Order: sequence, then C-alpha cells, then structure tokens
Amino acid sequence: MASGKSTVGRTVAERLGFSFVDTDELVEQRAGKSVAAIFAEDGEEKFREYERQVAAELVHRRNTVIATGGGFGADPSNLASLKTHALVVCLWAPPEVLQERARRLENRPLLQVPDPLGRIRELLAKRTPVYQQADVLINTAGRHNYEVAQIVLRHFQSTRTHGAGAGHDGDGVNNRQSPPSDNGARHNNN
Repeated sequence: MASGKSTVGRTVAERLGFSFVDTDELVEQRAGKSVAAIFAEDGEEKFREYERQVAAELVHRRNTVIATGGGFGADPSNLASLKTHALVVCLWAPPEVLQERARRLENRPLLQVPDPLGRIRELLAKRTPVYQQADVLINTAGRHNYEVAQIVLRHFQSTRTHGAGAGHDGDGVNNRQSPPSDNGARHNNN
C-alpha cells in the first residue's frame, strides 16, 4: 500500500537482470479489468481469489522480482507460497507516510472511505502479524526508491552468499517484532 514496491521492484529486477512481475497487473490480466473495477464489480473476495491463483502460478518462476499488493502478502497462504521460492521483502512506512503517498496515486479501492488514515491503520493492524514473517523488513519513509533498492539488493546478495535464513543483515539486527519504527532494515530468522 503505497510503500514503493513496484518502483523498487523494477529497479531491483533491472539491476539483477531478472524479469519483473506485479501481482496486481497479473490479476488485471486474468480478470480482464482493472483492480478498481474488480473491487467495484466483483468485490474484494473475488480479487483475493485471483491473488491466490496468481500466487500458485508464481511458485514456478525463477530469476523474477515479484511486487505484490499489500493484501497479497498479508494472506498467510500467499506468503507461505512465496517463501518456498523467494526472499520475501516487506517494504513499509508509518501510516501517515502511506496516506500522503496514496493521495498522489490513483486506484486505491480500499482507501475510498471517509477516513483513509483510519483505514490504513486498520489494514496495517490486521496485516502486520503476517508482514512480520517476511525475511526482510525495510522502512521506506524518508528514503529514495534507489536507496531502498540498494538495501534489497544487499539482502539478496547476502542470502546468495550465506544461504536463505542467514538471519543477519550486516547491520547486526534480527527482528521478530512489529515493523520497526526506525529507518533500519531488519532481517528475520525464519
């Protein structure tokens, strides 16, 4: 949700020479309509069903950077599926930062409510327990997308060198808490 996943993902894919996919774009292709139209015409549950189908298809992808919508990674089965074949990076920011970014973006169906900030807080409260299971958590607040991409690349290279689940990110920080309130990147020991 407005954390920079698609922009950062494209940069990381380019730097690695990998392909790039955005799960929202795959869902739109499958449905033959935009995310906003799916929500408006078919409802959120149908959208989540499309996401689960996309997750199953992505298991077979290699050398691919996958950017997911915020709800995709919050589904425990989708996250478990991704973790079988990918380093899972959660980009996050405080609710106020996400709200400010989302104002500049179109087609945020879950934020078309009278109190978008309240909705963001509600979504994060529900999603954070699953987000915490990502291999790497990176706070994007106050960072340029290229800086976030560099952090992701460093973690990816580290897992290639030390193997997945190394649990140490070079900053010496392991995390099993809520998304951190500082600007650090944290690596989970899963």
